[in-house]
Amino acid sequence: MNGVNAVSVLYGLEAINAHNGWAISVVGVSIVFTGLVVLSALISQLYKLVALYDDPGKIKKIFAAKSESAAKSDPPKKVLVLTEAQKQVCRQYNLLAQNMDDVISLPKFLRMAEICGLQAPHANINLLIKSGILCADEQGYFRWDEDIFIRTIS
Repeated sequence: MNGVNAVSVLYGLEAINAHNGWAISVVGVSIVFTGLVVLSALISQLYKLVALYDDPGKIKKIFAAKSESAAKSDPPKKVLVLTEAQKQVCRQYNLLAQNMDDVISLPKFLRMAEICGLQAPHANINLLIKSGILCADEQGYFRWDEDIFIRTIS
């Protein structure tokens, strides 16, 4: 038979079984079915996208409503009442913050507090953050709020 062993040639269902064809066909069917489900969900929601495209004012209203609700949801900050010992700690950290840049890196601030020998630097920096004296900015740094510091200390 032209160099082909007649025993190793498979046809039909035997070939499918031998070469993992059933698993491949199940995967193919599931991929097609998933694609059809996603396509039908997308088509069923297409009218909403077309409505937004027809009236761009709705988009502005949606974002304006979100920004108004975010502005209304900000509760006024409470001023913490500190003990005299805590006020003294705030004064010490104020001296440390004055020696640093305008923006304060929290790990650097913590390391400087440990080098200076200030007591419980983690807890005290947490107190400064909770009282609002140390304020976070968008870049991940902190700023010393002198106004809140003066109101808190006095």
